[in-house]
Amino acid sequence: MLQPTDMDWTDPECPVARAADLVGDKWILLIIRDSLDGKRRFSEFEKSLGVAKNILSDRLRLLVDRGVLTRTPNDRGTRSEYQLTRAGLDLFTLILSLRQWGERNAFGTDERHSILVEPATGDPVPQLRPLDQDGNELGPQETLLIRVSHHPEP
Repeated sequence: MLQPTDMDWTDPECPVARAADLVGDKWILLIIRDSLDGKRRFSEFEKSLGVAKNILSDRLRLLVDRGVLTRTPNDRGTRSEYQLTRAGLDLFTLILSLRQWGERNAFGTDERHSILVEPATGDPVPQLRPLDQDGNELGPQETLLIRVSHHPEP
């Protein structure tokens, strides 16, 4: 469980807000995407993202501090490599969800884009869908948010 001690939470009782506080920056999400794609070194992230070195360095440090990445020296001890932690790997579903939302909503019908496939079959990864206990698809109208009370009852 990630619990950075230096965080000033936007909304301390909301899981969405806490997740956004931890990983809700464009560069952070793209670093996680690249990590999931196998990139490990600063130079690989820099080449892939085209981001300024100071921004990349800051975001990598934040991801390490927040427990999403670990930083280890390479075999020669000359450069660091970044590996996703268990919490970092757990972001795969979020990245996949963003990818699938982007495929549906951020491209015109004739625009080409990358696709994510299952290596064994070459088939596109199936669309994510929240399901109830019986396997029926859930939408916002089939869910209920129960908020934490700000004022405990006497």
